[in-house]
Order: sequence, then structure tokens, then C-alpha cells
Amino acid sequence: MDILLLLIPLSVVLVFFILGAVGWAVYHGQFDDLDSHGESILKDD
Repeated sequence: MDILLLLIPLSVVLVFFILGAVGWAVYHGQFDDLDSHGESILKDD
């Protein structure tokens, strides 16, 4: 039962960290252009 006092706050911190990382990625444009890298393999320069 004592482990819940550790695991619940730890999981809440982990959720906030993941949400912050996804928010940072969206804000900095990591998901803006998903197709160009896949198509660049097919193009012959």
C-alpha cells in the first residue's frame, strides 16, 4: 500500500512530462511536414 504513495505522483509527473514533450514538438513544428522526407527517397536529384 505504501508503494501507491510513490507510484501515483510518479505517474502524474510522467504524464505531465509526456504532454510537455508533445506540446513542445507541436509548437516547434515537428509535425508540419510529414510527407517530404518519405517522398525524397523516390525523387532522383
